[in-house]
Amino acid sequence: MDWDEQLFAFLDDLEQQAQALYDADRASELADRSRSEYAAVTLASRLMASLDQDVVLHVLGVGPVAGRMRRVGPDWCLVRGSAQYWVVRLDAVQSVEGASARSVPEVAWSPVSRLGLGSALRWLADTGADCRLHAVDGTLRDGRPTRVGADFVELTVGEDRVVLVARATLAAVQSRG
Repeated sequence: MDWDEQLFAFLDDLEQQAQALYDADRASELADRSRSEYAAVTLASRLMASLDQDVVLHVLGVGPVAGRMRRVGPDWCLVRGSAQYWVVRLDAVQSVEGASARSVPEVAWSPVSRLGLGSALRWLADTGADCRLHAVDGTLRDGRPTRVGADFVELTVGEDRVVLVARATLAAVQSRG
């Protein structure tokens, strides 16, 4: 082997070693970046990727809520159970089974999907539906949501009794019919 062939072989070997070191360093950098980016993934974004999938939500004060994920907002979701709909406040969700492994970042959501819990509660009030409100402490209240304030729901119980329910205490609202 000539000296120039030895030199090129030596330089090729150095280049391969440098490439191997770069690849190892890049792999750890990508792993770190992946971990830090995943830290920004929210429960809502995972649930958004789970639309039209069957899920089981374990909800404070309610227990398991099983059904098909129909809508997701930044602080709520709508699950279609076997005989009713559930509007669930995400702060009351303890765990989720059956969610997609993917996520959809909020910037990719439609403007309608960015509406908060208040919009979902106003929709229930507009329909005049009989509902059961589940509180995070297990308290149940049956009635018709009639109006929605900034941080409460006005519930008409019976013919004329009005109860104001603080939104922060809500775990879920179950349709009754």
